[in-house]
Amino acid sequence: MAAFFGANEIWSTYEGDGREPVILVGVRELDAKEPVSEEEFEHSLSELAELAKACEMNPVDTVTQSLAHINTGLYVGAGKADEIRIGAEMFGAKRVIFNDTLSPSQIRNLQKLLKLPVMDRTALILEIFERRARTREARLQVELAKLRYLKPRLIGMWETQNRQGGASGAMSAKGEGETQLEIDRRTIDHRISELAKELKGVSRERATQRKKRQNSGLPLVSLVGYTNAGKSTIMNAMLAQYSSEPVEEGEPNKRQVFEADMLFATLDTTVRRISVARGQEFLLSDTVGFIHKLPTSLVEAFKSTLEETTEADLLVQVVDGSDPHCRKHIEVTKRIIDEIGAGHVPMITVYNKADLCDPPVSYPISGAVEQTIDGISNVNLYLCAKESSSIDCLCRTIFDILHAKRTVRTFLIPYDRGSLVSFLMERSVVLQTEYTAEGTKITVECDTATAEQVEKALR
Repeated sequence: MAAFFGANEIWSTYEGDGREPVILVGVRELDAKEPVSEEEFEHSLSELAELAKACEMNPVDTVTQSLAHINTGLYVGAGKADEIRIGAEMFGAKRVIFNDTLSPSQIRNLQKLLKLPVMDRTALILEIFERRARTREARLQVELAKLRYLKPRLIGMWETQNRQGGASGAMSAKGEGETQLEIDRRTIDHRISELAKELKGVSRERATQRKKRQNSGLPLVSLVGYTNAGKSTIMNAMLAQYSSEPVEEGEPNKRQVFEADMLFATLDTTVRRISVARGQEFLLSDTVGFIHKLPTSLVEAFKSTLEETTEADLLVQVVDGSDPHCRKHIEVTKRIIDEIGAGHVPMITVYNKADLCDPPVSYPISGAVEQTIDGISNVNLYLCAKESSSIDCLCRTIFDILHAKRTVRTFLIPYDRGSLVSFLMERSVVLQTEYTAEGTKITVECDTATAEQVEKALR
């Protein structure tokens, strides 16, 4: 962002030692279209603090205010803004972070009054994503989202630049601020165009990979949910328990994904093959976590990545069952899933961290599973991802659901088509085999896609 004039007003680097001291600010809008309770407001601020810590910042003070409506000029009232300025001087804060998305004029006015860099919740989440992005695709997506966020705010920053005088008419000279603004806007527009083009190419590559997986006949199960609910932990536990690639003792499992007790520990979508038994295999994907007020620009930029979710046969929503606000997290996840076009995919809910619940919850335990994948509802599972019995229970539940899309078929395969027998043995559960004069008569339980592939090959 440093390539654009004024960008450091939003993303400036703290050069001191240790974590950057920051002040958090939140306004509870009493007459909002969707007003929040005092408890929800406090939770939102606690989450903001966790986001700041995830960005290596140290919240030294939190300032709150209840207003009928957000102040259009300063977000907070003028008196409260002075209080923030005094508090920043007292605590030695290097930045002030606001709990909502600020308009360009609000950022400009606040920075002028506070004489400190100002960051809103959206910019903070974007900063975390930029720090955690590892793959080329993730870095492109984050840069695109940041530029889309930054563009209107650069315009706001330049509104205060005075135009230089000059002759009237065609010979008049544009002000320095306006000229720099136009340069920045053209630069950003050009870069956005470049990024969009690059991401289209990456999206085509991902679509090709997705088609190969679909041709494999293996069902895709996608882990979704609020950030830090334990999705990566569940994936790693499955890989450790059902890995088709043995790992030497003491050696790291390269197939496992990064996991940590922090918000947005992983951003990249990872797909792994889970092999419980012959014919009982599926692909498991781990996606980026969701959060309340997830920037629209991020959802849009990560759309190609999140398409993995829309193509899944089953969604497993992972919830931190020990979090008292888990119901709100479920609502946020459901809304984002609908936004990305995955609302039609069957979904079960896994309440992780059952061992930390208060009062205690028995686990592993799952609700009844309806035997029609289009009619699955209220399927809940309580577990602790660190325990093998919980992972066993989760896999059984997944297979019970995926079983609804399976069929029992009998094929007569000529002996010169032995590759089809191998194909069926790899992709299905063999129930009976008989060797006749015409060929191998084999009865299997498999998914409909596998059955259709074999039928087509035998025509």
